[in-house]
Amino acid sequence: MIVRNCSGGIVFAGDKVLLVCNDKQEWGFPKGAIKGNGNLNMPEFARERVKTETGVDARVIAPCGKTNYEFYSVSRRKPVHNNISWFVMETSDEVCEADPETGTIACRFEEVSKALDEITYSQDKSLLMMAYQKFRESTKD
Repeated sequence: MIVRNCSGGIVFAGDKVLLVCNDKQEWGFPKGAIKGNGNLNMPEFARERVKTETGVDARVIAPCGKTNYEFYSVSRRKPVHNNISWFVMETSDEVCEADPETGTIACRFEEVSKALDEITYSQDKSLLMMAYQKFRESTKD
């Protein structure tokens, strides 16, 4: 089994959250596997991954927990286990542009309540609720 450390961001612009869609039509959040860049810490990698996949320049606010999942890689002919560290982020701009070279075929900012209907996996829906709570707490006066 291949075990990969990954990092990603849940990016808010007010009451909207950034969603990305992959080539399997699965909606979630920008994330990626950390490959051979030992100098980069998890929050920095998450911020760079968000920018690479969507063009969004976001600021990291706080860590937001971890998720993991497994899948079978047909190309590698092995199971893969992804450990993802998530970070709550904020941006002031809702402009985004998907980068198909990263596997992201679409992106958009969506109202949090509507995003819950769009997100493909239940663990990502739970992650959004936790991240939104942390985001709202960080923006209190």
